[in-house]
Amino acid sequence: MSTYKTLITDVLVVGAGLAGERVAVEAASHGLDVIILSLVPPRRSHSTAAQGGMQASLGNCAMGEGDNPDVHFADTVKGSDWGCDQDVARLFVETAPLAVREMAIWGVPWNRVVAGKRTLPDGRVIEEKKEKEGLITARDFGGTAKWRTCYTADGTGHTLQYTMDSMVIKMGITVHDRTEAISLIHDGEQCTGVVARCLRTGDLRVYIAKSTVICTGGYGRLYSASTNAVINEGSGMFIALNTGVVPLGNMEAVQFHPTGMVPVWILITEGARGDGGYLLDKNLYRFMPDYEPKKKELASRDVVSRRMIQHMRKGYGVDSPYGPHLWLDIRHLGAKHINTNLREIANIARNFAGIDPVKDLIPVRPTQHYSMGGVRTNIDGAAYGLKGLFAAGEAACWDLHGFNRLGGNSLAETITAGRIIGKKVAEYTLGATLSYNYELVDKAVKEQENRIKALVNGWNGKENVYELRKLMEQNLMDYVGIFRNGKDLQKAVDNLRELYHRSLKIGLRSNGEGANPELAQALRLPGMIKLALCISYGALMRTESRGSHAREDYPKRDDANWLKRTLAYWPEGADLPELKYEPVKITELPPGDRGYGESSAESQGGKNG
Repeated sequence: MSTYKTLITDVLVVGAGLAGERVAVEAASHGLDVIILSLVPPRRSHSTAAQGGMQASLGNCAMGEGDNPDVHFADTVKGSDWGCDQDVARLFVETAPLAVREMAIWGVPWNRVVAGKRTLPDGRVIEEKKEKEGLITARDFGGTAKWRTCYTADGTGHTLQYTMDSMVIKMGITVHDRTEAISLIHDGEQCTGVVARCLRTGDLRVYIAKSTVICTGGYGRLYSASTNAVINEGSGMFIALNTGVVPLGNMEAVQFHPTGMVPVWILITEGARGDGGYLLDKNLYRFMPDYEPKKKELASRDVVSRRMIQHMRKGYGVDSPYGPHLWLDIRHLGAKHINTNLREIANIARNFAGIDPVKDLIPVRPTQHYSMGGVRTNIDGAAYGLKGLFAAGEAACWDLHGFNRLGGNSLAETITAGRIIGKKVAEYTLGATLSYNYELVDKAVKEQENRIKALVNGWNGKENVYELRKLMEQNLMDYVGIFRNGKDLQKAVDNLRELYHRSLKIGLRSNGEGANPELAQALRLPGMIKLALCISYGALMRTESRGSHAREDYPKRDDANWLKRTLAYWPEGADLPELKYEPVKITELPPGDRGYGESSAESQGGKNG
């Protein structure tokens, strides 16, 4: 018989980023016992790296005047290219102002309105009102009608995460860091917890709970160039997919951020453009106004990324050993502004690229950044397919973002969805009874023990996990990027299917004992390749362009056939996901023109001066 430690709790939260900790705080405030599992100490979560801010329609600053949830709702739906769930978007925009003020009460030092006149980089003079002085202010972000992105310089994720973690500590919530959930325990109908692996010792543990909440963030590290932290490998998504009954929603919707810094791919916040930064080509020419005369550098992310790629394809990229790139110019904002409001990216540029943005241009190129797809849930955050399983944040397809999310809406989603879904988790848990089948739990543990033994002993083969991983990353990068076409997507699907079969034959080079990174990677890789197949196969089947999903062979959005959400299931023994679809419900704003991007008549420029 296996020996393993079993821990029992009311609510188990997998992931200690902002969404996970906010869910935990909400559940604990209802008197429930909560355990959080995390790969890293919570303050090292990828949420901490978010720079620019979180959207909430406060309307305090001069350029945010007249903002309200209706305006935020319209921006979110247009940004999603009508792919989002409008009921979710409505709930989100109504709750975000409460969430941002609540974080202020808990200790987030939001930037505040300073009364008086100031001149914007484009020459416009604005005046902040005396009666608004000291209220939470906002900056400009792409795809928004008003300035509504609340911020703390360019370290917003950092201040939010530290504040949230302080609340977790204050409430005495248990956190088990350096712990990875490697499979869900379920009977096909009910989820009763997870089998987890201690990353310090390699020991397996069982966590039993009335409610399990997946908050593990995105899957950016499936791509070779991503702004994501090394821990963002989609683990929560693939353990849900591995159940065979929980679908992933809209996995083909992958966001590329316009400004990843070459060659380290660290994010340079949209706040740099929101504060007045320009994109320049190799001739130091500002090209975005040619393509997007109204929004310029602040069209939505999918549009700016595509315009940058189009411009480089015309030969206007700057040649480098890492491929062509463009420049981000913030020099005109001045040393004081850069070293105060953009100090994080200034430090990143100095430390990782050896350049000073006060006097130097920053090399940038669109880089994988965010996953709109994830564990498909309903409006309460309850996962499809298994009772007692929930998801929140980037790991979920709550479907606030549809096919493209607006900058600032994801940081807002972590806190806002965490608050909303945390309440629903608490309601469900308070009405649930804990009962679990010991044989089911033991079987789940044995399955993982056998997987580990097979990897350590090379029983299934001797494939090298690192070689396979590199090939997976390259396939996604080469064939499932910003611009897509049927031929390349088919190539990706074929190659990834072969890689998936090879991943079932991985054998370790090391002994697999203790805190062994090769074993950790080998346990994850088949699941990661499954996610890569959900992305590429979903993209191959979706014969239209919508938001971040841009098919060169199907350049138009096709509402007649494709106003629907992809649901990817993984049946047992399959080497491809089974795709099903559900309609996107339109409750308020019928599909129309986004007002920027390829469908807008005035945006077909592209000269070079």
